[in-house]
Amino acid sequence: MTNIEESVIARLKKSGQNFEILVDCDKALIFKEGKLSNLDEVLVTDEIFSDVKKGMRASEHEMEKIFGTADKREIAKEIIMHGEIQLTAEHRARKQQELKKRIIDIIHRNTIDAKTGLPHPIQRIENAMEEAKINIDVFKSAEEQVQDIIKQLRPILPIKFETREYEIKVPVKYLGNVYHLLKNYGKVLKEEYASNGDLIAVLEVPAGITQDMFDELNKLTHGEIESKLLASK
Repeated sequence: MTNIEESVIARLKKSGQNFEILVDCDKALIFKEGKLSNLDEVLVTDEIFSDVKKGMRASEHEMEKIFGTADKREIAKEIIMHGEIQLTAEHRARKQQELKKRIIDIIHRNTIDAKTGLPHPIQRIENAMEEAKINIDVFKSAEEQVQDIIKQLRPILPIKFETREYEIKVPVKYLGNVYHLLKNYGKVLKEEYASNGDLIAVLEVPAGITQDMFDELNKLTHGEIESKLLASK
């Protein structure tokens, strides 16, 4: 169990009734995202309340009727996963900043300027989000929000999603350094080796990071790689 001084209320309204628990805010948010499985790290107490501030416990009969179980831990999980977690101003600001950074990174990596075919710089994306007055939902993941945010940005930024397929030939003497890099940047669709051991790979890469990838590849191989664009989609 976590410390009561660090606790906030998580609340779920179901069938017209309130069900509340005390949780550690940071850990509850991580649990909600599926990145933490130990419920004991999240809960301050196993008790389920109808009103935490008044110290009113929820009726076991009502919990059984509404949740189909009186198991308080199972009910607590449902409250965290499907309810609202009360955030302090500090928690909210920090969470919004983390999500904003992640959303900008997703847009930068996966989209390009529809007019020039070049990636939008991070600062340009951030400025457009400010101009569009984008509201970031702290209870949704960046991935859940990014499509809607891109729709809001399109009147300001000419933006589109694009992936590119490249055939890349890597000399055998650089394979130890380069193969891991290729997998980090994209999806290896095909790989084969020439008679001299050189790697010939077909790689699918988000358009926004292709230049970064080639900059690193050329640095590691001293410009000795060969590449050919096969498709854009």
